Amino acid sequence: MVETSFAFLVVVIVIAVIFDFFNGIHDAGNAIATVVSTRVLSPTVAVLMAAGMNFLGALSGTAVAKVVGAGIVAPEAILLTTVATGVSAAILWEFITLRLGIPVSGSHSLIAGVAGAGIATGGMDVLVGHGVSKVFLGLTFAPIIGLLGGFVLMIGLYWIFRRASPGLVSGLFGKLQIVSAAAMAYSHGSNDAQKTMGIITLALAVYYKWGERGIAFEVPWEVMLLSATAMAIGTYLGGWRIVRTLGMRIVHLRPFNGFAAETAAATVIESASRLGFPLSTTHVISSTIMGQGATIRLSAVRWGVARSIVLAWIITFPFCGILGYVLMKVLSAVL
Repeated sequence: MVETSFAFLVVVIVIAVIFDFFNGIHDAGNAIATVVSTRVLSPTVAVLMAAGMNFLGALSGTAVAKVVGAGIVAPEAILLTTVATGVSAAILWEFITLRLGIPVSGSHSLIAGVAGAGIATGGMDVLVGHGVSKVFLGLTFAPIIGLLGGFVLMIGLYWIFRRASPGLVSGLFGKLQIVSAAAMAYSHGSNDAQKTMGIITLALAVYYKWGERGIAFEVPWEVMLLSATAMAIGTYLGGWRIVRTLGMRIVHLRPFNGFAAETAAATVIESASRLGFPLSTTHVISSTIMGQGATIRLSAVRWGVARSIVLAWIITFPFCGILGYVLMKVLSAVL
C-alpha cells in the first residue's frame, strides 16, 4: 500500500522541505528589509547574514518542533497521508493567496492544514487540546506583545538619547542595527524552521509507529540539519529576489527605528521559541514596526497592515482547515 511505503514517506518529507524552502523565500525580508533600506549593509552582506543566522537559529532548539509535531494532532491517531495533505493544503493556500495578493502567515496555514487533515482522519478526538491551546495563544498574543514592545522600546530609546546629537545617534544605531537584524534572522530560524522539523518528525513518528513502540517524540539531528538548510537556502534566494525587485524602497526606516523594531521582534520571537510557542514571525515584525511608528503619531502607522493581520486570521484558519480536510478525504478515497 502507498500509505505504508517508504517511498511515500520520502514524498511527505520532500513536501515539508518545499514548504520550509518557500517559507524562507517569503520571510527573507523580515530580517534584511531595514538594513538594506537604511543602507547599513550592502545587499550582498545582508542576504548572506540573513541566510547564515537563519541556519544557526534553526539548529538552536526543538521546543516549537515538538509542539507542532506532537501537540496539534496525536501521532498515533493519524496516517502518513494526513501529514501529506495537511502540508499540501498549506502550500496550496500560500500559492493561491500569493496570486491574489492576500498576505497570510505560513505558520497559520500549516497548523490549520494539519489540524483539518487530522480531523478528516480520526475526528475531533485526534486534536491535542493543550497543544492546540498553546498554538492559539502564541499566534494570538505575539502580535499584541510585539506592538506594545516596539512602542515601549522606542519610547525608552527616545528618552535615553533625548540629548544626543543626530550624528551620534545615526552612527551608533547604524552599527547596532546590524546586531538587531542578525538577531531577527536568528529568531526567525529558531521558530519558523522548527515547524517544518516538527512536521517531518511527525511523519517519521507515524511511519515508524513510535507511539506503539514506546519511542519518545524527539527531533533527530538529521531533520534539524535538513530543515535548517532548506530555510537558509530559501532565505538566500528570497533575499536576492527582494533586493532585485524592491531595491531601496523596501521599508522607509532610519537605523534608530529599525533597531527598535527588530530588537523588539527578535525578543518576542526568541522568547516564544524557548517556551515552545509557535507564532507568525511576519506578524510580529509587522507589529513591532507599527508599535515604534505609533510613538511619532498614530497616523504614521500603516494600519492597513493591522487589517491584513486580522484578515489573515479570519480567512486562513478556516480555509486551510477545510482544505486540509477535503484533501485528506479525496486522497483517502483515491488510495
